[in-house]
Amino acid sequence: MWELIRANKRKSIILMIVMGAVLLTLGYFVGASYAGIVVRKTGVPHDTVSAGKVGVAIAFGIWLIQSIIAYFAGGKIVLATSGAREITHDSHPQLFNIVEEMKIAANLPTMPKIFIIPDQTPNAFATGTKPQNCAIAVTAGLLGKLNRDELQGVIAHEMSHILNRDVLFMTYAATVMGTIVLISEIYLRSLWFSGGSSRRHSGKSSGGGQAQMVMMVIAIALAILSPILAQMLYFAISRKREYLADACAVRLTRYPQGLASALSKISGGAGDMQKESKILRPLYISDPKQGAAALSSLGSTHPPIADRIKILRKISGSAGFESYNRAYSKISGKKCGFMPESAKTEKDFAIRQASVEAEKPLDNKGQARNVGDMIMAANSFAFLQCKCGMKMKLPPGYDKSKVTCPRCKTIHAVPMAEFAGVMAGMNAAIPDITANKKTPAQPPKKLTYHRKSKGSWESFKCRCGHLQQVSPVFKASHLTCKACKSRIEIK
Repeated sequence: MWELIRANKRKSIILMIVMGAVLLTLGYFVGASYAGIVVRKTGVPHDTVSAGKVGVAIAFGIWLIQSIIAYFAGGKIVLATSGAREITHDSHPQLFNIVEEMKIAANLPTMPKIFIIPDQTPNAFATGTKPQNCAIAVTAGLLGKLNRDELQGVIAHEMSHILNRDVLFMTYAATVMGTIVLISEIYLRSLWFSGGSSRRHSGKSSGGGQAQMVMMVIAIALAILSPILAQMLYFAISRKREYLADACAVRLTRYPQGLASALSKISGGAGDMQKESKILRPLYISDPKQGAAALSSLGSTHPPIADRIKILRKISGSAGFESYNRAYSKISGKKCGFMPESAKTEKDFAIRQASVEAEKPLDNKGQARNVGDMIMAANSFAFLQCKCGMKMKLPPGYDKSKVTCPRCKTIHAVPMAEFAGVMAGMNAAIPDITANKKTPAQPPKKLTYHRKSKGSWESFKCRCGHLQQVSPVFKASHLTCKACKSRIEIK
């Protein structure tokens, strides 16, 4: 594993050097081209080489500033761009348990933060510059479609990107590519606005005029081709890393069929996401811009998803790098595969059986309802379950103290928990000023919330006023209020 990570780092350094050379070369010729524009406009001679060096310095400065921003706030920017919202353990305990399992299996030092993207297209990605500040984001559509084994495979894939330091590389590669695109756009737009003036003064140039014209032609060509070249390099390395992340996911879960089934469902629901960016496309487990039929194109950020599924389904006997490498060789026709020799010698593990947790697949209406509820919960909606079966969803800005059920006309508090012994516990916790000061206050009684229905979302307020959310998949016996740390038993 460590040899794989070191090899990954070496490839990352080489690719970053190549992309950096493209960036600095673009900066040089853009700077030299501006020197030619100054000569044609003013007739004053200008040192082309010095102008090129200034262009390199400016390009490096822009890249340095963007790199600093990416290192300290890159993950937050990515999550904000995707519209992701952080969720708590109580919103989806199963997801948190799976992430914790894979964190232990990957031996990561810290638990990644978990976010949900309010989009019905099934997808997921990981972000962060190091394992200590990483995060995993999944779409609501992914949670609505996958069972536990499939969800574990997806989380293991994203955890592998963190383990292999892919998220760090992708953050910096995106920064370099963004700088190249920014400089190219500014230069081409500036030529558009200054073109007429340049042509009027073109007759004034002499001597070095032809050399300066060559500089401009090269600069224009680089401004057009550099973003394309950088994007091809960016996409090529991300495609290779997807295979490696799949191999690591097989090793972490010891169940290749889980990830294979998940990719099959993801490709079946592939489509354009509501919020996607060209820079963020390689981060997702499946290309969020293209449907399943286009995933094999040269411009794709990912390898053909059909090939990935075939490789995973071809694995047999054991779950490990050597097993994945053999399956990869059979599907791709490459005898050597892509794993280093040291990885092939690592111990493989026996493939485990499917999870014993039986989950009945929901129909399309049920999946859509669960996805909608998950999105609302991520946006702090409150859920009230009436005795007649009606589920009311109240927005976070709802300021009335009561709400009437539209079906049975029952009046509900907004939102209040039916705690057993809450008031008694609160009163016991308040010391009596008329009593002896040495008499200790009685500890508050245990707080208990009785669920009205285990098949839907429910919301209530803790005694401190903090909103609590209980999801349909919540199976724990208690939860802890994040505000006051009170333990609340769930019945």
